[in-house]
Amino acid sequence: MNQAIGAIGSGGLIGFTLGLIGGGGSILATPLLLYVVGVAQPHIAIGTGALAVSANAYANLFSHARKGNVWWRCAIVFAIIGTIGALAGSTIGKAMNGQLLMFLFGFVMIIVGALMLRPRKDFGGEACGIDTKMCVKTAIVALAAGFASGFFGIGGGFLIVPGLIFATRMPTINAVGTSLLAVGTFGLATAINYALDGMVDWTIAAEMIGGGVFGGFLGMKLSTKLGAQKDTLNRIFAILIFFVAAYVLYKSGNKIFS
Repeated sequence: MNQAIGAIGSGGLIGFTLGLIGGGGSILATPLLLYVVGVAQPHIAIGTGALAVSANAYANLFSHARKGNVWWRCAIVFAIIGTIGALAGSTIGKAMNGQLLMFLFGFVMIIVGALMLRPRKDFGGEACGIDTKMCVKTAIVALAAGFASGFFGIGGGFLIVPGLIFATRMPTINAVGTSLLAVGTFGLATAINYALDGMVDWTIAAEMIGGGVFGGFLGMKLSTKLGAQKDTLNRIFAILIFFVAAYVLYKSGNKIFS
């Protein structure tokens, strides 16, 4: 019962954060599963969290699609190419020592927190024409983002959004919407890869997804009222990520070096 409450609450927090500030919340999925829900093995936490993150991303994708924010051709190509990277990353991640993987994950959290401290500038340009150079850039960015997503079991939106802008020059709001197909697909590919080795707890994943849907609804509602404070909210959440990262490094480091 306590584990179910922890899973639903953790999913609600992730969904609420994604709805409120539009990204970064999925980075908390694995630490919450390990240290709040009580999942014993890091690999199971990563596989289970990837599935929950995938479901949250797809749910948010529908909202952006209704508003016309998704550029489907770019989204589909990016997701297909990046899934190759996600499968490669998750395969290597599964083979690593779980505590070492979490130790590296702690440093990734610090990077994500640092990126969130920087206010996101709204790039309003138009996409450049499709040519060989753009296709190559898109493929490289997709593979790199997919690999990181699969290796650490994270959504990877913090990489995908600037990557899409860099490769295609699409406006920021379209990059956010378009990225969600990739986030969902990378997470699903990672979850399937882990599930093949029995590293997904389906009950906990379902509980997190249920909490995430409710939390995401509340976060999106509040986001419309607090739009002017978005940068402040990002900074507050970045500080939270730093504290969680320190705890992850402490816990995993103790087990590695003791």
